Amino acid sequence: MAARILAIDDNPDNLELMRYLLEAFGYSALTACDGGSGVALAERERPDLILCDVQLPDIDGYEVVRRIHGHPELSGLVIVAVTALAMVGDRAKVLAAGFNGYLSKPIDPTTFIHQIEVYLQPQLRSAAKRLQSATQAAPTGTDTNGRTILAVDNLPANLELIEGLFGGLGYRIVTAGNAGQALELARSSQPDLILSDVCMPHGNGYDLIDAVKADPQLRQIPFVFISSTFTNEEARSKGIAHGANKYLFRPIEPQRLLEEVEACFSEGR
Repeated sequence: MAARILAIDDNPDNLELMRYLLEAFGYSALTACDGGSGVALAERERPDLILCDVQLPDIDGYEVVRRIHGHPELSGLVIVAVTALAMVGDRAKVLAAGFNGYLSKPIDPTTFIHQIEVYLQPQLRSAAKRLQSATQAAPTGTDTNGRTILAVDNLPANLELIEGLFGGLGYRIVTAGNAGQALELARSSQPDLILSDVCMPHGNGYDLIDAVKADPQLRQIPFVFISSTFTNEEARSKGIAHGANKYLFRPIEPQRLLEEVEACFSEGR
């Protein structure tokens, strides 16, 4: 089974990014916005790993480590510092205080999961297993038929997930990091489906779908939005109004994403 990971950080943006990445890769994420709450949550939930900021508003990360490692049933829990401290000697100080590892901020979404997985037992590492499981449980009758999916997202971690999931089933995956690049690739590769994020720099997903639907050679291509930023029914309605076949919210189970994409192909048969 996948690990349960507790993230402790007083910065809501950092906390949300960690939560999103963990859940996107199949982990169960617990969050706390201060040290005291984090310790209480650890005592109650017994996570497999803790990611903890050092500078917190109540008790700091050093005290979090002291209290957790002082608990007779939590003394062996692995705690990794995720911190912006960057002065000479900070890393050594953090490790000497009892942290098992050290990751620097800002978090890099492309490497974050790989960085934390080294602190987990192999049987608790979820990413590869989850993609493999979803691929093996693909919808009955799935026939990729050499289809090409154009995946559009400014976060490489999201593109990696899509490549791993659909590539394992035999789809050809073409990736783009922004709307402009995606439009060029759509015209040159003529994909069978476009799977696009909404919120991106240098042209958002709505700009992309408007350009696609305005092009006679592209307008019939099924278009699916997938977003972790705009996740309400108003956003879904807006996406559908622009011409999207579907509007999905992240995090999403890999199996469900496969089913939603396959449904687009089935509808077009």
